[in-house]
Formats: sequence, structure tokens, C-alpha cells
Amino acid sequence: METIQLGLKENGRQFALLVIINAFVGGMIGLERSILPQLAEQEFGIASKTALLSFIVTFGITKAIVNYFTGKLANSLGRKRLLVIGWLFALPVPFILISAPSWSWIVLGNILLGINQGLSWSAAVMMKIDLVGDKNRGLAVGINEFSGYLSVGLVAFLTGYIAERYGVRPYPFYLGIGFATVGLVLTLLFVKDTRQHVSKENKKSSIPTLKSPFWDTTFRHKSLSAITQAGLINNLNDGMIWGILPLLLLTKHFTPAQIGILTAIYPSVWGLSQLITGKLSDIYAKKMLLFWGMLLQAAGIVALIWASNFLQFTLIGIFLGMGTALVYPTFLNAISDYTNPLQRAESLGTFRFWRDLGYAIGALLTGIIADSLGIDASIVGVGGLTALSAFVILFRMR
Repeated sequence: METIQLGLKENGRQFALLVIINAFVGGMIGLERSILPQLAEQEFGIASKTALLSFIVTFGITKAIVNYFTGKLANSLGRKRLLVIGWLFALPVPFILISAPSWSWIVLGNILLGINQGLSWSAAVMMKIDLVGDKNRGLAVGINEFSGYLSVGLVAFLTGYIAERYGVRPYPFYLGIGFATVGLVLTLLFVKDTRQHVSKENKKSSIPTLKSPFWDTTFRHKSLSAITQAGLINNLNDGMIWGILPLLLLTKHFTPAQIGILTAIYPSVWGLSQLITGKLSDIYAKKMLLFWGMLLQAAGIVALIWASNFLQFTLIGIFLGMGTALVYPTFLNAISDYTNPLQRAESLGTFRFWRDLGYAIGALLTGIIADSLGIDASIVGVGGLTALSAFVILFRMR
């Protein structure tokens, strides 16, 4: 019978496998990052920003809901089963994007992608946290998010490059067929469930249980709710950048390859930096990491208004990536600090529900403001909300 041990070194092989699998999960998002707004305008003739950003709205709502139920089901159904189910939902996505005859089919593809991401990314990060215990939790989350978001950035660059040379469809989406197939096979054959690791950690934990993980994480617990609102605002601004940045770059007359590079910088820096910031969240005050990370994002977003050349957009992408890297692993590490191991999956699922609902709110808000007042107004509005969120963290979180 296998002895259950907690720790990064003790579970190195399984941990490394989950890092690779999460890179494939991130790659599925990268498929769309730089070229879907172009596809909307060029092949479907969609001019309205609100209609164009509908694919992010449906993705965000779907992923948010699935995140919550992934947290609820993680203990009863098992992490590995959720990961497998997530990959099954990913398999049709690239085929839909390749052959979609109308924009509604693209939206359908994004619903399936949202289910995939909610199940697979959530299960992968939970399993890494389960394996390492509380000692290197931030490092574990940082490595997980590094692999996922670096993959988002690299695939965004690749799809932009392929789109410029061979067209927006079908070739960029062939990558997704490989990601989904390999991810499913690796999960089925080699991944082991981690529920026993949770039981072992719980025996040593002195963290009191929450009365209601959903309501405490959402409203009642000052620190948990402060972290949750910042998560929502973080993904709200990411939803804005995802949808608006390619359009903004198009108005500045950048080529598809340049747009691919510039849209890849932000998630790539975000991904790489989390190798450092994840460990920082194990060492330094999480409250201040969250405060400065949100403030740095706010400054980068507002700076988009004045950017006009390649260098300026590159620098902004770096600032946004660094700001997001400061908060992203810290969010999950901090949530875990305030929750009992047996309730951690549900509390993380609740946090990820509100965080990823930010994608939908951000895309919808951005589209409405951009259509009525212009892109610059939407950028300023989202930048202001991000700055406000930083101060909520400062004054509400313990």
C-alpha cells in the first residue's frame, strides 16, 4: 500500500505531470487570445463591441458556474474524474472553431471551452495544493499558473503568426486538437487522485471550519470576501484586455503577427513571473502583495490610452503581467490560509466562481461603454475599478 506524504519533493513526479497537463489546459485558451476578435470582424462582419465580446461573456459565465460545482464535487467525485470530464468537453472545441458557419457556433464553442477550463484548471490547481501541503502552497500555485499562462501567451503568439501566414481559419486551431487529445491521454493513464492527501493534511490542521463556505467566502468573512472581490476585478480587467486590446491594436494599424506578439506579452510575463511571486506569497504579507499588484494593474490599464507604438504597448504588457503575477498565486494561497483542508476545495471553488464571473462582467461592461462612449472610456472605467479594488484589500483584509 502506497504511503501518503505531503510535499513538493515527495510528490515530484505527479506534480510535474500536472504542470505539463495544465500547460495544455492553458493552450486551449491561447487558441483564441489573439485572433478571435479578428475572426469576428473579418469573417462574420461583427462591428458592435458588445456583440463581439459575447464570446468572452459566455465563456466567463460558464467557467464561473463550473468552477463552483468543481469545488463542491471535488471531495465526493474526485479530482481526477473532474479533470477527465474537463478534457472530454475540450475535444469538440477546435473542430467547432474551424468549421463554425455563424458567430453563434463560436459562442457555443466557448461554452464548451468554459466547461473545460472550469473543470480542468480547477482540478489541476487543487491537486497541486493537495500534494504539497501548507509549506510550499504559494510556490505550487505559482508553478501551476506559470505553466498555464505561459502556454496561453506562447499559443497566442503562435496562432497570430499562423493566422498571418495562412489565414485566421483553419490552421491556428489545429493546435487545439493536439492539446485536448494529449491532455486527455496523460490524465487517463498517469494522473492519481489526491483526496487521501487532503485527509492527511486535515489531521494536522487547526483552522476552524466555516459555517457556510460559499457565503463566508463571498460576504461574511472580511479577509476571504476582500480577496474574492479583488479576484473578480482582476478577471474583469483581463476580460477587457482580452477583447479590447486586439481591437485597439488594429486601430493603430499593427499587423496580425505584431498583434499576436503584443497580446502574448501580458500573459507570458504573467506566467513567467509567477515562479517568483508564488514563492513570495509563502514568505511576505499576502495583503500587501495583493494591494500593490492591483494598483500596478490599474496604472498599466490607464496607460493604454496614451500608447501609440510597439515599444509602449510592450512596456504596458510587461507592467500588466507583473501586476497580475503578484496577485494570482497569492489569491489561492490566501484563500487556503483561511479555510480548513476539508472545506478548501469548496472555498476555492467559490472564489473561482466570482473571479471568473469577472470575465463576463468585464467583457459586457467594456462592450457597452465602448459602443456608447468609445474604447478610451471603457479603459479608464476598468482602470478606476481596479484601483478601487486595491484599496478594498488594504482596508478590509486582515
